[in-house]
Amino acid sequence: MDKTISTVAEAVADIPDGAQVMIGGFGGSGAPIELIHALINRFRATGSPKNITVINNNAGNGYIGIAAMIKAGMVKKMICSFPRSSNAEAFNEKFLAGEIELELVPQGTLAERIRAAGAGIPAFYTPTSFGTELAEGKPIEEFDGKMYVRERWLKADFALIKGQQGDTVGNMTYRMAGRNFNPLMAMAAAKTIAQVSELGEPGSIDPQQVITPGIFVDAIVEVTQPQQEEVLVRTGVIY
Repeated sequence: MDKTISTVAEAVADIPDGAQVMIGGFGGSGAPIELIHALINRFRATGSPKNITVINNNAGNGYIGIAAMIKAGMVKKMICSFPRSSNAEAFNEKFLAGEIELELVPQGTLAERIRAAGAGIPAFYTPTSFGTELAEGKPIEEFDGKMYVRERWLKADFALIKGQQGDTVGNMTYRMAGRNFNPLMAMAAAKTIAQVSELGEPGSIDPQQVITPGIFVDAIVEVTQPQQEEVLVRTGVIY
């Protein structure tokens, strides 16, 4: 039952070429920077993993985190809601050069597609995107006089998430807005890898405070002083 991993490098060692990877975070809040950078380090050392599909709310900022993955040439496709964030040069360069694909998904639809996968619901209907290019090729139905677009669940091979407290069997809490996409992604991936700031023994977290039960977490690693995306971007760090 002990799911602890000693290092972030070991935690991401099994992610293969071509994997579909969900990465938690809403902007920098709840973004697992250390896990992402460990994956980049592995790519620089071995050339793998490459051709990754990344699922996130945005396409990264500056040249750290997801943006650094894109800059390094690891990412084949982004599935996100906000590819054009305030500092998205890495994505913009690759996209304009035709070196990265984009699947644009409205934010609420993105969250619900991920939640549906975790709940075992293969499809659902939403009025969002009806009448726009995003609805082209998708089934449309009318309910109570209103048109709805059918959207499919969104699964992943791996999820990289960040929490505040965790225990050795994978139970997790989150700090404030760090909760965002992380709990949903933990449920929607075949394998979930988590980093937490505080790691304790089973029973160290009040059961009433557990947000992600350990059944949804496959590996957990302690990062006691996690870096914050906005701080790194502001100070001009290039990873």
